[in-house]
Amino acid sequence: MEGEARPPELQRGTGMAVSAPAVASSISEASAPTRGAALARGSGGVSDPDPQMISAGRNPSEAPSPEFKVGGLGLALLNAIGEGVALLTRTGAFVWANEPVKRLGGAMQERIGGACRLFDRDHPVLPPGVALAPGYVLPHAEVAMTESDRWFEIGISLPPEPGVTMGIRADWVLVVVRDVTPAKRLQQKINAIDQAGSELVRFDAELVRKYNAHERLKLLETKIVGFARNLLHFDHFAIRLLDERTGKLELVIGCNLPAAFDSFVIKPGLDGFGISGYVAASGRSYVCVETSADALYLPGVEGARSSLTVPLRLQDKVIGIMNVESLSPAAFGDEERQLGEIFARYVAVAIHMLDLLVVERSSTNQTITGRVASEIKEPLEDIAHEVEQLRSQIPSTDPGTASHLERINADLAAIRQRILECAAGPSSLLGVEKAMAEKTIDPIIAGRTVLVADDELRIRKTIGDVLTLRGAKVTICEDGGSAIRILDESPPGAFDLVVSDIRLPDHNGYEIFAAAKRNSANTPVILMTGFGYDPHHSIVRASQEGLQTVLFKPFQVERLLEDVRKAILGKI
Repeated sequence: MEGEARPPELQRGTGMAVSAPAVASSISEASAPTRGAALARGSGGVSDPDPQMISAGRNPSEAPSPEFKVGGLGLALLNAIGEGVALLTRTGAFVWANEPVKRLGGAMQERIGGACRLFDRDHPVLPPGVALAPGYVLPHAEVAMTESDRWFEIGISLPPEPGVTMGIRADWVLVVVRDVTPAKRLQQKINAIDQAGSELVRFDAELVRKYNAHERLKLLETKIVGFARNLLHFDHFAIRLLDERTGKLELVIGCNLPAAFDSFVIKPGLDGFGISGYVAASGRSYVCVETSADALYLPGVEGARSSLTVPLRLQDKVIGIMNVESLSPAAFGDEERQLGEIFARYVAVAIHMLDLLVVERSSTNQTITGRVASEIKEPLEDIAHEVEQLRSQIPSTDPGTASHLERINADLAAIRQRILECAAGPSSLLGVEKAMAEKTIDPIIAGRTVLVADDELRIRKTIGDVLTLRGAKVTICEDGGSAIRILDESPPGAFDLVVSDIRLPDHNGYEIFAAAKRNSANTPVILMTGFGYDPHHSIVRASQEGLQTVLFKPFQVERLLEDVRKAILGKI
């Protein structure tokens, strides 16, 4: 009931706990005009009008509220804390306020007064002499308010000892105004990052079924660059992933980067490999306020004045770095660093999930084809046995039947071979026998020079033989180093087409692609990968620079021939 003492757990809000006698005494003393005035005069409280007064928010129909004065040192301290502090009557009239409150608009001051009236309705003045429960907590209320694009939190409390401390009256309330705009804006950005991150790591069944590995990587790249641009407002953007085989930080995603941006080798290291190497080695983010004055910064993008580099982490392991640069100095601070670190966690998880999807597909395909081979082995053996039985029973004067049985045996051998090829997965191609049986010169392919690079003997020999049968002049390379050397040492335009595996023992597909483009910008390139596996994300990076064709092993040889024709015709 109103005016009735309540146990602590029933009190509204939180505040300073005081003893019941003290509160009762304070209320009683504050209600005695003579005693209150004497206290005020003795403490520098209520006095003559003071310049540190505020009248906004008073109801003109009311008598003016008693004026309240704060000493010079106290006023300086209240203004220095950066928060608004005010005394109001329970009817919403301002008694006193510091500078931050005075600078608020009249509409905002009126809303604060209205909040005090609501506080009075919910927390009426306790009558003098009331017995309060032990541990009584003074009522307190928090109100959120907005004005234009600013957010405020308004705290309303009763004075801790009304009538005793500085002559504050029992029918006044203390108001604290906190401008929480920076925190709100940061929270909005964090919420935006959470939403963006959820999009990055969302791989529903339709997405996995609809897109191949190349298309999923392209979609992820588009999302990452788009979200990063909105959140961090960069001029240049790059993601480098650590290639554990070579120890290098490979550029896999970039935006607004010049062609020569990746002309030097970057590895994790506290010294000698720039800011990216430092972040990858230390696992700590780095804000470069001014590139010209930072010894760690390696010149990369012309005109860059500041940068932010954060590690990409999977649990405790650094798998790469994310770097944003601006043409303006001091474009990134602690807030951007915090946002970048949160976003980088989502990026790392999304990239890792794509890799897992591809690896799982590879493992699943190999498991299924192996199981099929095992299941049909016995029926095939039974058919072969029956063929032998029939062969032993037919007379020598029946060559037609013998020919049919030989055909059945040949088909059985072909079935076994194709099952083995499927089970071999990325180590094989499909439709090889049919392609090899066709020896007609292809007018589009004939006379064209083609470089083929693959570390699998069966793959490179099959592709080389098929293209040679169609009339091409084929150069075979068993590793990336020899392919790059041949491309770099050959005259410009020496090759009409380059066909390369993405994962070679010494180099990745992008490096082969880049070497082909160095030889001639017009040379088309076809990249191949096992079940779409691309550990260095060569597909994404090469696609940014013009790659058009990716073949996922095991593919049909006829599909390769179709893509070869399209690539050659596209060059002409």
